[in-house]
Amino acid sequence: MHGNETLDLLMNRKSIRRFSERTPPREVVEAIVRAGQQAPFAAQLGSVVLSERVAEHPFRAPLLFTVLVDVHRLERILAARGWETVTSDAVLLLFGIQDASYMAENMVVAAEALGLGSCFLGGAPFRAAQISERYRLPQRVFPLVQLAMGYPAEKAPPRPRFPLPFSLHDGAYPEDDQQELARAMAAMDEGYLAQDYYQAQRARIPLEGGRPERFTDKDYSWTEHMGRKWGQWLADPEELLGPLRACGFDV
Repeated sequence: MHGNETLDLLMNRKSIRRFSERTPPREVVEAIVRAGQQAPFAAQLGSVVLSERVAEHPFRAPLLFTVLVDVHRLERILAARGWETVTSDAVLLLFGIQDASYMAENMVVAAEALGLGSCFLGGAPFRAAQISERYRLPQRVFPLVQLAMGYPAEKAPPRPRFPLPFSLHDGAYPEDDQQELARAMAAMDEGYLAQDYYQAQRARIPLEGGRPERFTDKDYSWTEHMGRKWGQWLADPEELLGPLRACGFDV
């Protein structure tokens, strides 16, 4: 497998948050989006809005793609054939999220192949109202993720991942193994600490609810960061269901 260009590209992908001022040419932009279109799909439920207003973009990235779950476009096609949608919005959203996610990943890989870097911005759904207004999105279109993209102005290393046995399950899901769990947690924490990741970004999440601080810069790392993120935020499903309803989905 060594020396395979595609595998090397995938194994070395990393998020980029500092970009040069160089603007990618239009043919590069179109090649990236065409690669996104070639992703697997259920009903081509992904579409893209491109912004080149650099001053408004996170990290001042030259390009900002907003990848959409686009049921509006599908329903226009159905109407042209004399059909009305009977599939539930829960199902349409499930397949739409799949389609748009595959599209976004293809775009990121294509960008890497063309010498660009990118950063996924997963908070787009929670800013759906602002994004919809900014880009004049019709009802039945939902912003799933944004991609900040451009030519890198930093050399970031690939970020750690779980050891393969913690993710690859042969034949069936395994019984819980505390030793394997400890090895996986250590691999993530030690890997991020070695890169000084959270400290360099000043990304430590404050504790809420009076919970005492037990971590310092020397041991605050990925597993504690995950605990603070998913153990403190977004407890109310309305924080997501509300934006979905505002975009015209019955959930």
